[in-house]
Amino acid sequence: MDKDLPTATATVTTPITGRLTLLFAVAVGIIVTNLFAPQTLVGMIGGSLGLSQSQQGLVAMAPLAGYAAGLLLLVPLADRLENRALVLRLLLIAIIAASLCSVAPNAPLLLVALVVLGLSCSAIQVLVPLAASMAPAAQRGRTIGNVMSGLMFGILLSRPMASLIADLYQWRAFYLCNATLMLLLWAALYRALPRRHPGNPQRYPALLLSLWELLREQPVLRQRALTAALVMATFSLFWTTVALRLVRPPFQLDYKEVALFALVGVTGALATPWFGRLGDRGGTRPGTVASHLMVIAAFLIAARAGNGALPFWPGLGLLAFSAVLLDVGVTGDQTLGRRVINLIEPDSVRGRINALFVGLFFVGGALGSALSGLAWAHGGWSLTCLLGAGLALAALVAQARQR
Repeated sequence: MDKDLPTATATVTTPITGRLTLLFAVAVGIIVTNLFAPQTLVGMIGGSLGLSQSQQGLVAMAPLAGYAAGLLLLVPLADRLENRALVLRLLLIAIIAASLCSVAPNAPLLLVALVVLGLSCSAIQVLVPLAASMAPAAQRGRTIGNVMSGLMFGILLSRPMASLIADLYQWRAFYLCNATLMLLLWAALYRALPRRHPGNPQRYPALLLSLWELLREQPVLRQRALTAALVMATFSLFWTTVALRLVRPPFQLDYKEVALFALVGVTGALATPWFGRLGDRGGTRPGTVASHLMVIAAFLIAARAGNGALPFWPGLGLLAFSAVLLDVGVTGDQTLGRRVINLIEPDSVRGRINALFVGLFFVGGALGSALSGLAWAHGGWSLTCLLGAGLALAALVAQARQR
């Protein structure tokens, strides 16, 4: 056995407290902004670096693709290495990558930095199962819901925050601000984060090979990852493209106004703890079906709101309502799915279970961002909404086939 392997069990003896839960929520909220902020900056970044309209989706896709790779290649280490040290090291890499994004002179270098930034943001999926392992099973859904509320607030606030900073100081300032925030977060986690020694004797190649075995042996994981990937694709598709739609007639919003529009989606994060409690009470299946129906309805409403036939205020109001409905539906699917997979035993595989689940649904997110540029270039807003509704319908059908 490797002499560097910890010998303690995977159980964290430190109980989860309100203060620690808040720290976990704030931490994942800050880190995740790096993944979704580019969705609202694609036009500004693409224009400044000479990207074509169909290539601009790569700016939003790069951090998500890096994140998915980090989940599959780095997060399994949470089942072997001490979790606190792993989080702190990944966060340092994220700080360096965000700093590089702020000075990247051309598109290829920026895309590489964004991939590395997304890769290191996989620290989120070490923090979430760490919080889950500190909570009793009967309260795990509530704990995950509370931490996920921070994640969702971070996702939903990332776009308006990035737009406001970019409107005032250009898009590079966003990455400089985020690097500073993550440096402060690193100091807070260094002081407060509990240690977790997994005690897993497997070496890294064996951990990676075990991912396929876990995916093959866990039907619940496969099913929830599939539906989550489809729903996450709709989320990325909508928020990457709506910023392009809002700057055109009849809306013609500037970047500051687009940022204010994006704030409406924050209300979706308020539903996260409620979905966690619903899962604890046995409402996982109906809650998931309702979430998928909300996403389908959101795209149907958005298609009507953004087709240019309605006057300014009714169209903008309906579009805002569709954004809220979409975010609530995505929040419900992700929270309920994460609760289910964090109840899979034993605890010693929780890091890899989370890596597979989130890695696969972020593959869906990256795909949605990539498709957004193609859909917008070839069919505009109508094709975007049709594609989003189709992906959500596929998730609903897949859910109906699950046992």
